Amino acid sequence: MSKFVYLFNEGNSGMKEILGGKGANLAEMTRIGLPVPFGFTISTEACNAYYDAGKTIPAEVQAQVLEALAELEAKTGKKLGNPENPLLVSVRSGAVFSMPGMMDTILNLGMNDETVEGMAKLTNNPRFAYDSYRRFIQMFSDVVLDVDVFFFERLLEETREAKGYTADPEMTAEDWKEVIQGYKNIVTKHTRKPFPQDPKEQLFLSINAVFDSWNNQRAIVYRRLNKIPSHLGTAVNIQSMVFGNMGDDSGTGVAFTRDPSTGESILYGEYLINAQGEDVVAGIRTPQPIQTLKNEMPAVYQQFVETCNRLEQHYEDMQDIEFTVERGELFILQTRTGKRTAQAAIRIATELVNEGIIDKKTALLRVDPEQLDQLLHRRIDEDFERNQLAKGLPASPGAATGKVVFDADEAELLANEGQKVILVRPETTPDDIHGIIAAQAVVTSRGGMTSHAAVVARGMGKACICGCEAMKIDLHEKQFRVGDVVVKHSDIITIDGGTGEIMLGEIPMIEPELSEEFQLLLSWADEERKIGVRANADNPEDSAKALEFGAGGIGLCRTEHMFMDAARVPIVQKMILAETFEERNAALDELLPMQREDFEGILEVMQGLPVTIRLLDPPLHEFLPDKEELLVEITKLQILDPESKVLKEKEALLKKVRQLDEFNPMLGHRGCRLGMIHPEIYEMQARAIFYAVANLADKGIDAQPEIMIPLVGHVNELKEMRELVNAAAQSIKEETGKNFEYTVGTMIEIPRAALTADQIAEEADFFSFGTNDLTQTTFGYSRDDAEGKFLQAYIEQKVLPENPFAVLDREGVGKLVETGVELGRKTKPGLKTGICGEHGGEKSSIEFCYNAGLDYVSCSPYRVPLARLAAAQATIRHERNNEKEAVIAK
Repeated sequence: MSKFVYLFNEGNSGMKEILGGKGANLAEMTRIGLPVPFGFTISTEACNAYYDAGKTIPAEVQAQVLEALAELEAKTGKKLGNPENPLLVSVRSGAVFSMPGMMDTILNLGMNDETVEGMAKLTNNPRFAYDSYRRFIQMFSDVVLDVDVFFFERLLEETREAKGYTADPEMTAEDWKEVIQGYKNIVTKHTRKPFPQDPKEQLFLSINAVFDSWNNQRAIVYRRLNKIPSHLGTAVNIQSMVFGNMGDDSGTGVAFTRDPSTGESILYGEYLINAQGEDVVAGIRTPQPIQTLKNEMPAVYQQFVETCNRLEQHYEDMQDIEFTVERGELFILQTRTGKRTAQAAIRIATELVNEGIIDKKTALLRVDPEQLDQLLHRRIDEDFERNQLAKGLPASPGAATGKVVFDADEAELLANEGQKVILVRPETTPDDIHGIIAAQAVVTSRGGMTSHAAVVARGMGKACICGCEAMKIDLHEKQFRVGDVVVKHSDIITIDGGTGEIMLGEIPMIEPELSEEFQLLLSWADEERKIGVRANADNPEDSAKALEFGAGGIGLCRTEHMFMDAARVPIVQKMILAETFEERNAALDELLPMQREDFEGILEVMQGLPVTIRLLDPPLHEFLPDKEELLVEITKLQILDPESKVLKEKEALLKKVRQLDEFNPMLGHRGCRLGMIHPEIYEMQARAIFYAVANLADKGIDAQPEIMIPLVGHVNELKEMRELVNAAAQSIKEETGKNFEYTVGTMIEIPRAALTADQIAEEADFFSFGTNDLTQTTFGYSRDDAEGKFLQAYIEQKVLPENPFAVLDREGVGKLVETGVELGRKTKPGLKTGICGEHGGEKSSIEFCYNAGLDYVSCSPYRVPLARLAAAQATIRHERNNEKEAVIAK
């Protein structure tokens, strides 16, 4: 018989796949002797068995649950359903990976009309007992019976108002009895069944609910967002209850061993005296900072500090800990690796190295490269006067501006239309996750630094402010009020998640700076990585930014972007519209000094680092006006001024646009095909490059241009274009008397080029794989059409695992890259190879490039730090895999 249920003392941290993250941690904490309330875990395999059996708990799983329950009863000396000494348990989900979207927790399970009286006698606190019972009914009904919590909250609020109370602590035991009866009536009305009184029925219904939550909509959205496989399943943790609401010597809280926003090595968290755990997480009451526990319960605080240090040393990482104090006794309910901002991840990783807890390689693996994007974007300009409207808790750093919306669905809708929105809610729930994903930032009027909104926003790197109690939100009217100021739906606000400030209107932002810890981590990455990192840049400003972020050169300079400048477009159009060779050359002569200045600026910034310059790639019609717009203008002129000179010019222009019009421009007259038919264009660009190199030689700069011929599909194309470039170089050398070095290569973006790379390498000094076009030509997808029409559906339906334009398709496009590298190096063993598509800045694709033997990746300047880290991680993982294989081989 398979084992589906494990007591806490039967597991350890290495059993995460079976016990889930929470279960493995509870088992590990029990193993190392921490004060963990005892219990057992129903495995992820049981979850899969549940679905295999048609959403029914198999008999063997039921039997093992009852055996484990008997063990738990023996260990605690309490019995489920016994009125004299009742065992109460919590039921929590626990997937392999932490999923904030799954908050289906049930506390106080085992309470019924009889055990509540037993609890009242045992604790000599009837009010506490009946308060716990009403909480259980509300939670169980919401999570298991699917009765909306709104009905319970409304009844509770009506009861409080009727009795003249302002807060729950004023409610007496008799008041709670009245509420409990009302709650039961709500359940009967909505489920047409009485609230279940049998604790074992409650238990198995709860297990069903947790398994069902694995496939609820919010869990599916979260898994898709975080690329978590759907077959893993969730475990269920059954744990004996301890109570934080048994008086002023009791409490509950959540804490991090370090600040999850900044990474500072201080105990960071919140707690509530005389409260249950869900009060902290749900944000119903605003909690107290953990440091104040030192005054309330000094002995407990000291024990907690020591426990936190022990946990961090044991797990070698910052921990997120849930705890409860019951009548002065500390219990650790859960620990897990704490979610953190990018800023905190970097600081924690570097400081753990300095503290001797982990080594540099482990530190590099601790930071997700994608997180670094959070540090490389704008923040509020400190010189701008802030007119603070309100201030809440700074739950997740970063700044954002957007229109105020109060509904998650609307946030998603408007964001899909390209509008920037900020989601404002009293508090968020897991059902709001799609709105949080869509919004620029989140603001809540209730809740603390560990509330749902805070945890989810931090995980996504979104700015978030919680517990802004000055905001009085009216969801019905779609507005909020702060004092006399009313902010309505669609009004623009700016928030600073680092300070908790909310301001009216839009505020200027400034560029980020890299912290010392960031620079240190990247220096460690540079020590480890074996693949170069360059940047895609088309002007001196972007080149300087790339250099600042640590690029080792320019892997793609797109010269067509230089032609898009408003002052140059008329000259470019003159070149395109030329009727004779002489007219075209005259226009090219005007463009040459401009191009020389462009190249000189970039090459000077790069100070001798290699710069790959791609000669003109797009079809010529892209530099001409839109055909439809021209038709409209001509029609108007034919009516209003039929004899005008402007009309004749427009008609001539339209004729040329029609001549250049193509059915499929992506596969049409562009790239080297343009150079083959109009060699004078490529010759002008080559001469401009070499003039720039010659001029820089006078400044003592040894420029390293790498001239890239785009869209080569046949070796003869490259051969002819190489001869053209070489002739231009020779001409400039003779004219200037300067000698200089350069290389000529090609962009591999046509499948045929990859498949005949051995031939093409005869004429190439380097290959740069243009994986955007290579993906389009390999799949037969037009990127714009695919992403706009069917690609998202393909990903949702799992036809494709990822968007192949975002993550390199290893099986198809990747095979062509590997083939191109292998064949090219058969001809030229020292052939330099790189990648310059958008994939060059994506961590999985970078790992592929390293494994495929490429010399470098190239990406946008702002993704250079990400690429440096990802390249180091690829090297470390490769080395560790080799070490494991060597051990296995022995």
